Amino acid sequence: MDKDLESTSRRDFLKVSGAAAIATAGWISPRAAKGATSAPIIIGHQCDLTGGISSWGYWHDKAAKAAVEEINKAGGIAGREVKLVTEDDETNPTVGARKFRRLIQFHSADFVIGSVHSGVNIASTPVAKELRTVYIPQGMAAEMTEDKGNRYVFRVGSDTYSQAAAGAPWVSANIGKKWTFIFADYAWGWSHFNEHKKVIEQVGGQVLADIPVPQGSKDFIPYLAKVPAETTELYSIFFGADSVAYFTQSKQLGFDKRMARYTMLCTHESISPKDIQGASEGIYLLEYLPRQLKYKDTPHNRKLRSLVHIDPVDGREEGGNRVVASSHYWAVWESVWLIKAGIEKSGWKSKKDTPDWIRAVEGMELKESFAHPQGDKVVRAQDHKAVIDFWMSRVENGEINVKFKIPKEEVAKKFPPRVDLTKETF
Repeated sequence: MDKDLESTSRRDFLKVSGAAAIATAGWISPRAAKGATSAPIIIGHQCDLTGGISSWGYWHDKAAKAAVEEINKAGGIAGREVKLVTEDDETNPTVGARKFRRLIQFHSADFVIGSVHSGVNIASTPVAKELRTVYIPQGMAAEMTEDKGNRYVFRVGSDTYSQAAAGAPWVSANIGKKWTFIFADYAWGWSHFNEHKKVIEQVGGQVLADIPVPQGSKDFIPYLAKVPAETTELYSIFFGADSVAYFTQSKQLGFDKRMARYTMLCTHESISPKDIQGASEGIYLLEYLPRQLKYKDTPHNRKLRSLVHIDPVDGREEGGNRVVASSHYWAVWESVWLIKAGIEKSGWKSKKDTPDWIRAVEGMELKESFAHPQGDKVVRAQDHKAVIDFWMSRVENGEINVKFKIPKEEVAKKFPPRVDLTKETF
């Protein structure tokens, strides 16, 4: 072969090989290139855009987008643009865990805000540790920041442990001491039952029965038939269409006249009492941020509602008929701002700095503000749980009316940390 031709061919081969190597490296290089502080900070959102809980996911998506837009309008985080990438988990644990991986491995997410479905969350928490990525799930099963969690998992909203501590003692003392539980048969429902059972027995109440109901059930009559006649307090926990079926059929059977009923706002989330013809009238429920603005009419809460276009009374979307996920959407908003606060406090620049972010947020106090309109709170160092205010409310004349506030200081005394995640190494 001609030496000049041979030399040229060799140079061409090296050029092509080098270009291919660069291109291959470039597919994952957004992560490697994060040393360059001009690169966007990527927040992944594992969101229930479809599936059984999509009525909540719609509001979570709006809240996340609004938070990122407001942060970018003010200059981003540490001078860097924030990019939001959303994947639909379809309210399915298997799909959710796969989408969680995709957010990190394909979209190069630096942080991930999670689904509101506890099954999706529990399937994703071990992946957060494996991929060393901060995960802020929105589901409420206590386990995801305890025995099913790890040091990479935080929560801004409430969980079944704090909810039971906040509401069950008063209900047992004032409404009914003989409890029956009817609930969704998956992690979230069982967590509600287990946490409330502990509290009820501690305060001298009695648990008569637990009745798990498969998700997607349309006929609740066989399950309601199992409720003991001596029940004085019927606790339910469902979401979406299952909630409507439960409320409607329990009223048809006269349960609203035979016993008191109690639940979390979750059971009425994105559902107006007016739209189910009084089926939930008289029920007590625990809110994590009042649906009606008049019960938390602060400049910051009013501003957030205006950004996502919520009317002040019934909580419907302005110009539409959707009802806000009032006790949950704010936690997605605040999760984005928590990421910002942790970055600014820790000096985080790339994924290698994630341990510094975690240490900075453990024990962080968050003051009521535009970033945190729900109220003052602290993210406990030991279990990464937020300690927040609650409101005891009741459905009256088709509206969810607050009866009294339960301050976070009172709640904190009743749900001490049960794990210490700070002992876990990175």
